[in-house]
Amino acid sequence: MNKKKKTFNCVEMKNKIQEQIYDKIKNLSSAEEMAYFRKSVETGPFAEKWKAIQVRQTRKNKKVS
Repeated sequence: MNKKKKTFNCVEMKNKIQEQIYDKIKNLSSAEEMAYFRKSVETGPFAEKWKAIQVRQTRKNKKVS
């Protein structure tokens, strides 16, 4: 069995990112924390997907009304 040496540690990366986020939000109020995450969603790598979901949800809600 050939074992490859790991060149990327996913758990380490996740922990580092979580620590960075915590450092940014640890002194924020609840409202500021929500604003931080809202902005992150709207401008982050999944922003286009998020916008598409919102459009789809808006259309769905209009049909139900």
